[in-house]
Amino acid sequence: MNTFHRHLGVAVLALFAIGAGAATPAPQGAEVYFIEPADGTVLANPVTVRFGLRGMGVAPAGVAHPATGHHHLLIDLDTPPALDQPIPADEQHRHFGAGQTEITLELAPGTHSLQLLLGDHLHRPHQPPVMSERITVTVE
Repeated sequence: MNTFHRHLGVAVLALFAIGAGAATPAPQGAEVYFIEPADGTVLANPVTVRFGLRGMGVAPAGVAHPATGHHHLLIDLDTPPALDQPIPADEQHRHFGAGQTEITLELAPGTHSLQLLLGDHLHRPHQPPVMSERITVTVE
């Protein structure tokens, strides 16, 4: 095994150790919710989604402060992501790691489900998870 592969192996193990650490606690009563759109709304593109948060603060990814996190928008998921792992990053799991509290996006015409999930500084759900109700919107 050459030096590069040894260092790569150590880096991968370190990432697993970080991801496997204890979950970040959420304060009792913390809540994430949609300011807009409301459940059942019929919209036209572009769609603006605004996030609300009670009982916690917003901090960018990578910044570990107690009782803070950053938003993740879950789009058209039948089930939420694993709540004991970092939240994936793709078109259905949108990350707002700079601390953003809204987005304007294009959604295909049709019915869509939206849900918010707060993540800690390492993109992991808090314990207990701070997750909104799942809402449905229709894009014409």
